[in-house]
Amino acid sequence: MKKGLLMGLMGIAALGLIFSTAAFGADIELAKKSTVEKILKRGELRVGFESGYVPFEMTDKAGKFIGFDMDFARRMAKAMGVKFVPVNTAWDGIIPALMTDKFDIIMGGMTITQERNLKINFADPYIVVGQTILLNKKHEGKVLSYKDLNDKKFILTSRMGTTGEQAIKKYIPKATYKGFESEAEAGLEVINGKADALVYDLPYCGFLYGSQGKGKTVFLNQPFTYEPLAWAINKGDPDFLNFLNNFLRQSKGDGFYEQVYNKWIIGSDWKKELE
Repeated sequence: MKKGLLMGLMGIAALGLIFSTAAFGADIELAKKSTVEKILKRGELRVGFESGYVPFEMTDKAGKFIGFDMDFARRMAKAMGVKFVPVNTAWDGIIPALMTDKFDIIMGGMTITQERNLKINFADPYIVVGQTILLNKKHEGKVLSYKDLNDKKFILTSRMGTTGEQAIKKYIPKATYKGFESEAEAGLEVINGKADALVYDLPYCGFLYGSQGKGKTVFLNQPFTYEPLAWAINKGDPDFLNFLNNFLRQSKGDGFYEQVYNKWIIGSDWKKELE
């Protein structure tokens, strides 16, 4: 009886060892397929974004890509001991480009949405922004929030394919919507009096108000949506996701995040680099 029990326990132990060895082997194979390994082998970190999203990714007067995300991308490449390779990509094709290996990661001020999350994975959010209103000055004192714009007589603008467009359709559905290829075009429509309000991310609306909108617009700077921004990668890559979350955690702990935040979000000296 005791001998049979012993043999049974030994069999269970052996079976457990086989399963654990198989699982360990599977983990090793998964790690080998990680984007991290491909980056290290290639010697390049290819970063996808679309220049023009102020203040996250822009092109300065010398043709260099600068901004909040660009500082993090360069530091990430340095931490990995590889070359930073920027890949400026049209926004409407940026997710398909990631999925077809045109670059390794999207570091482009992308909002986490459930729709996007069905196709790609996101690291932990690195900043939270929301939709705000840049209003033509003729409505000053009359329009106090996005709710006051929910009427077909108001023409609202935003960039097509963005969460600004989604916010208009969801929260201000009765307004007349006019979409544009870029946020700059959408904003100028309001500044020039051809539309009533721009609906877009807080940082950009604040930038546009400060650079071109004073005296012509009113900035309703209280966000009416919750939008966490995060870096995006392909699905099925836990090692890369782990690296990104720890990289972000380290950057917050050693003061780098605060330095970048103060420079691009709080400060305004960087505007001189665009003039």
